[in-house]
Amino acid sequence: MKGTERLQKVVHGYHSVGFMLVMVVMMVVVYFYGDNNSSTEISFEVTEILEDHSFEGCDFFNGSWVYDNTSRPLYKERHCSFMVDDYSCEKFGRKDFQYQFWKWQPHGCHLPRFNGTALLEKLRDKRVVFVGDSLGKNHWVSLLCLIDSWILEPSHKVAEWHGSLITFKASEYNVSIDFYWEPLLVESNCDDPVKHRVHDRIMKIESIERHAKQWINADILIFDSYTWWLEPNMTLLWGSFENPNRTSVESKRVTRYEMALRTWSNWLDTHLDREKTRIFFISLSPDHKEGGDWGKPMGENCFNETQPITEEGYWGKGSDTDLMRTAQAAVQDLEKKGVNIKLLNITQLSQYRKDGHPSIYKRHWVPPTKLELANPVQYADCVHWCLPGVHWCLPGVPDIWNEILYAYIRYNI
Repeated sequence: MKGTERLQKVVHGYHSVGFMLVMVVMMVVVYFYGDNNSSTEISFEVTEILEDHSFEGCDFFNGSWVYDNTSRPLYKERHCSFMVDDYSCEKFGRKDFQYQFWKWQPHGCHLPRFNGTALLEKLRDKRVVFVGDSLGKNHWVSLLCLIDSWILEPSHKVAEWHGSLITFKASEYNVSIDFYWEPLLVESNCDDPVKHRVHDRIMKIESIERHAKQWINADILIFDSYTWWLEPNMTLLWGSFENPNRTSVESKRVTRYEMALRTWSNWLDTHLDREKTRIFFISLSPDHKEGGDWGKPMGENCFNETQPITEEGYWGKGSDTDLMRTAQAAVQDLEKKGVNIKLLNITQLSQYRKDGHPSIYKRHWVPPTKLELANPVQYADCVHWCLPGVHWCLPGVPDIWNEILYAYIRYNI
C-alpha cells in the first residue's frame, strides 16, 4: 500500500462512528481524571491504534537519517538495567550527544512507534534467541533496554549467565529473550564467551550440533555472523581439536563462509520445526575503520566523528559484498525449502552512521598503551555501536534495527 493510500485509510477512519466514540470517551477521561502523565499515556495508546496496519509495500531499509530532537525518547543508558560497558559511550566520557538524535526515516512510509507492552504480549509464552558475536550481543542489549522501562516491577525481569548462553526472562509474560555466543555459526576455538581473542582461528566446518541444541527449540531466532569472517587466515578442521590425526586446510574467505552457512542451513532444514520457528538473518554490520572512504585523510577512522554521512548510497570499502551475496543465497535457499526466514538488510542504513560507534568511549578490557593514548585513532572501536545515554534521546543504530524487527514481529510482515 502506498503512503498516500495508507494516509487516506487512516483519515477515513476518523469519520467512523466507532472511532469518534472512542475519542470522546478518552477526552472525557483525560479531562476529569488525567494529569499530564496520564494524558501522555492515553495519547500513546491513540498513536498505537492509528499505527496498527500491515505496512504492505513499505521498504524499511531504503531511506535517510533525519535529525529530530523533539520525538518521544525510548530509554536512557543510566536507567537501563541491562546496559553493558561495551556500548555505554556516555558513561565512558563521550560528550557530544547529537548521534543520539538521528532518526531513520524510510522513503514513503514510517516505522511503527515501538511499544514494549505490545511486543511482550506478542511474545507471551515464547522464547527468542539472538545467536552470533558481539554485534549480535549489541543488538540483543539494545532490545532489552527498549523493553526495560515497560516492565515496571524489577523482580519481573531477570538476566542470568550460563556459559555461552545469557537468558533474560520477563516473568509476567513468560517470555525469554536470550543471547547465545556463536561467532562463526559452526564450532570453533573462539567459542568461549570470555576468552575468545585468538589469532589462529580454527573451525570445525561441519560441526554445529553442540551449538544448535541450545537454540533449536526457540520460537524466534535472530542470527548474525559476519565480522569474525574477515580474518585473512583461518583453518578449517575435520575431526576433533584434540585428535592428532585431524585433517585441516586453509581457505579463502568466501569459501569458508559458504561452507559454514551450508552446515547451518542443512541443520536447520533437517531439524527445524517449520510450524513453530521464525528466523531472521541480520545482514553485515559495517565498520568505519577507513576514513579515506568518506573523504578524511588516510589513516583516520571514526574517532571524533559527530555527523552521519549524507551521500546517498554511500558504501564503505570494508563491507564485503561477496559475503553479503553468499548469506543472501543461503537465506533464499532456505525460503525455497519452506523455512520461515527473512533477511533484514540493515547494512545500507548503518553505512551512513560513522558517528555512531563507541570510538574510545567504552570499557577497554585490554588497557590502551601509552602509544595508543597519544594517538587515539589506534584504539578507537569503529565496529560496535553506542547505545543512547543518560539524556532523553532517540535511538542508537541497533535500536533502529530493533524497531524494524519489532515491525516484522508485531505485524507479521
